[in-house]
Amino acid sequence: MVDDEIIKTDLLIVGAGPAGAALACFLAAHGRKGIMISAAPGCAETPRAHITNMAALECLRDIGLDKPCIEAAAAGHNMQHTRWCHSMAGEEYARLYSWGNDPRRAGDYDAASPCDHVDLPQTELEPILTRRAVLKGWTLRFNTAFLTFTRPDSNTIISTLRDDLTQKTYTIHSRFLFGCDGARSQVIRTLNIPLIKKPGQGLALNVLLKADMSHLVTNRTGNLHWVFQPEKEHPAWGWACIVRMVKPWDEWMFIFLPPPGADLTADDMVASHDEYLARAKQFIGDDSVNVEILDVSKWWINETVAEYYSDGNIFCLGDAVHRHPPFNGLGSNTCIQDAFNLAWKIDYAMSGRAGDKILETYSAERQPVGLGIVTRANQGLRDHLPWMKAIGMVEPDLEKRRAVLAEFEDKGEVGRKRREDFLKGIQNTGTEFHGLGVEMNQQYRSGAVYLADEPEAPALPEDAVRQRLISSYPGMRLPHAWLNTRVPGKQFSTIDLAGKGRFCLLTGPGGDKWKKAAVEVAKEVGVEINAYSIGWKEDYEDVYFEWAQRREVEDDGCVLVRPDRFVAWRSKAMVEDPKEKLATVTKAVLFI
Repeated sequence: MVDDEIIKTDLLIVGAGPAGAALACFLAAHGRKGIMISAAPGCAETPRAHITNMAALECLRDIGLDKPCIEAAAAGHNMQHTRWCHSMAGEEYARLYSWGNDPRRAGDYDAASPCDHVDLPQTELEPILTRRAVLKGWTLRFNTAFLTFTRPDSNTIISTLRDDLTQKTYTIHSRFLFGCDGARSQVIRTLNIPLIKKPGQGLALNVLLKADMSHLVTNRTGNLHWVFQPEKEHPAWGWACIVRMVKPWDEWMFIFLPPPGADLTADDMVASHDEYLARAKQFIGDDSVNVEILDVSKWWINETVAEYYSDGNIFCLGDAVHRHPPFNGLGSNTCIQDAFNLAWKIDYAMSGRAGDKILETYSAERQPVGLGIVTRANQGLRDHLPWMKAIGMVEPDLEKRRAVLAEFEDKGEVGRKRREDFLKGIQNTGTEFHGLGVEMNQQYRSGAVYLADEPEAPALPEDAVRQRLISSYPGMRLPHAWLNTRVPGKQFSTIDLAGKGRFCLLTGPGGDKWKKAAVEVAKEVGVEINAYSIGWKEDYEDVYFEWAQRREVEDDGCVLVRPDRFVAWRSKAMVEDPKEKLATVTKAVLFI
């Protein structure tokens, strides 16, 4: 029975994970407050997501949350390698530099962003986000289930909720509803948004455990270790294992995988505590290591994305709309970026600085990104198949696996071919561990991007998964370049000039008319446009001349940047009437 009590708020977020909590933080940075609910009893109890990439950290940097996240995370040097080995203590088959630690890729990563990858378990990320949201005025209610909603009119959503401690049911009236309630999203089900599903790749098993392996990682530094023993029989649920660092170097997630293509049920992945413990110890390979199992859970390897992300004033984000395995480390990062894209649009629409149609650009911009990362994450898993085949792992017969392993010892053509195939297979996984392009190459196409003055978009690099395209083309990320003052102080990035809820215009020597136009248009349109000139004795110095190389406009041209630090428009050079042009563009991208 629904209680007569009615609670009213403009903003109701369902879900307090990375998507929902990040959204609350970004909205709070705009001065917006609301209610966030979660069916869970508290923040994440298990680490789940962990790789935090530069794209997500740039979003958090905008509101000053990058520092507490970096402090709580394991630094990038702990992620130096991904390894393939017989056991954590035993023989190593191969290793690759990963997550920006390859000296040959250092320049690519430095050029891409002022931020670096870190390893931040979800158990550390969520408390940081929820604490900030609450401190900024959000109400957070755990143990609260979202049941359903009705929409009596276009600006009112009546959500029915249940307090799972008291079993009391009540309603909240809101202007906006945000479905951030994960892979089993009730909001998505109630909206009946179609899901694009491909056949999943089976089940996996997470075993969280305490085990001090600090003495083992001295010469094996890395946060991901593929452990497999093809010369031995294996249980169906524990064919191979990805040993993932949670906290250096005494907390780990053992991700047990069945053989590729194995048609296992959830019951097939169930074993006793002692069996899990024995398998974990076998893969550690050092009897002196004390092992304590903290948690066991199963998860499906999904390949699912929603056809669209919004319906009227209801918006869905995070795992509710994109579900995939953890390969490439894209999950929580994409959740955070969904929220960052949406928050400024909600704020601008609520304040009347933008037309309501700007809200439609959220789905138009983020759904293609979701489709891309779901595809990439699943391909990341498939990209491991070549090395598995080369070393005989996919061969079901034990004796045949042993024969394949023996071929590695052959000094002739047979052994050479086997070793070459394995090497190529290992190198192929670089698409996962150095996927800079898939992390940073998002290209937005919507009415919130002004393309009328542009030719076709520049082509992505041939290897668009590994390589970043740095461009000021509208709809792409504002290129990062280090800046400073004429008398040097602490250097900062071009992206630090942008964001913080405001539009930003960047020009150079000879671009004073653009700066004047920005002031006039800001007053006319009713939005803040911060304008800066970069170059010789301008507002800021182009320290390494990187901005001049990356801006793709002349000194007297300009780049207009949205509050989410994506390029809205650019002018290659000065125009006859800069105020008129800037006003036209600004009104267009704001739908006013």
